[in-house]
Amino acid sequence: MNKVKILFALLFCLVILNSYVGANGLNLNSLGTKAMTMGGAFVGLADDFSAIFWNPAGIAEFKQKYFGFYGVDIIPSGTYKFAVGPVTFVDAQTTTKHYLAGLAAYYHPIADNVVAGIGFYTPSGLGAKWDGKNFKALTFLRPYKWESKVGMFTIAPVLAFKVHKMVSVGASLNINYGMFGIKTHAGDAELGIDLGQYDESLGGWGVGATLGLLFKPNEKFSLGATVRTPSKISFSGDVEITNIGILGMIPDTPLYGADIPAKATVDREVTWPWWVAVGVAVKPIANLTLTGDLQWTQWSTIDVMESTYGDFFWSLIVEKERPMHWKDVLQIRLGAEYIYNGLAFRCGYYWDPSPAPDKTMNVLLPSFDFNVLTAGIGYSLDGLMIEFGVEYLMGKERSVDYENSQTDPEWKSAMPGVYNMKVLSPNISVSFKF
Repeated sequence: MNKVKILFALLFCLVILNSYVGANGLNLNSLGTKAMTMGGAFVGLADDFSAIFWNPAGIAEFKQKYFGFYGVDIIPSGTYKFAVGPVTFVDAQTTTKHYLAGLAAYYHPIADNVVAGIGFYTPSGLGAKWDGKNFKALTFLRPYKWESKVGMFTIAPVLAFKVHKMVSVGASLNINYGMFGIKTHAGDAELGIDLGQYDESLGGWGVGATLGLLFKPNEKFSLGATVRTPSKISFSGDVEITNIGILGMIPDTPLYGADIPAKATVDREVTWPWWVAVGVAVKPIANLTLTGDLQWTQWSTIDVMESTYGDFFWSLIVEKERPMHWKDVLQIRLGAEYIYNGLAFRCGYYWDPSPAPDKTMNVLLPSFDFNVLTAGIGYSLDGLMIEFGVEYLMGKERSVDYENSQTDPEWKSAMPGVYNMKVLSPNISVSFKF
């Protein structure tokens, strides 16, 4: 029986998958202005309200009630060009979109060596939006919508203990809610029939934990380690293919006479991977702090995505498996902070390799090797801290081979062409100790 070739549909199973175009595959991994402007090298320092994300053991060092808020505007800018020989079929640029993310946390000392708290943050989120007119050569000359938006929201109660004058531990329970939406061309059946617009909207819950350790023998040196456990998100929602009913109107085909609905329900389970990080912070001279992290993510858990459709005919004709074949990645992060007259000047760098191979590359959730520069400034006065920062991700150009996509079955979900991506992320934090 003919299978429907949904060009991307299930690639984005991931969600929340942050994919985004953000850092570390699907993860933002840059929450909190201080942490972000120090290149996200914060596991060994973890000394502000964003510690609930980076290393909850750092929370044990807080001696006062502490509240903080962080907000970031993620602005991706991408290009895509598809040409065969001298003929260019697509030459497109993403439309300007603003994807908001953030973190808010409150901490309360409940004993001399015990601090409790709660955090709310978005560990993943982003997306892309293209002008469908630029893809008409691939979609029967019709301007379908091409856009994606993904995100995850986490509620995290946390508890931290200072078990020794030099050692702290902490743990948070991560209650995760994932959201995922995609609009694209549904592709065509093997009979060459335009199946119209594909539209998918999913949501789901999952649970995980973050465990942290901080070793601080003196004020000039600290060493940290963090483990974030996997979280299985059970997604469910609705999916629509506007012209799928046409498959029941074609004589001499297995589906002739079938009443195929344009909409169906869909369920999908996605396991968010292990995240393991170690970091160090040193103060070689007064007012200067240098940090460095190694952060590993087990993206190889994202191998083949499977979907279950609630409609019988959909389960017969729509592909239920989506190969991803992601690989584990290791980020290298470096940061610095210098304090002068109450002002904190910060900068950082990190290398963020893509977990996705060329054979699963797509315009709606592209993945890149990023070189990332960060910088920012903070001002502290009587317990109040106001911080500003910016993160600039420079993606390495990727080229997906056209011939492979046409001849190799493992490349059937790839979208051939040349990809580029830059991401600008201005942000602000406000926190207060009282």
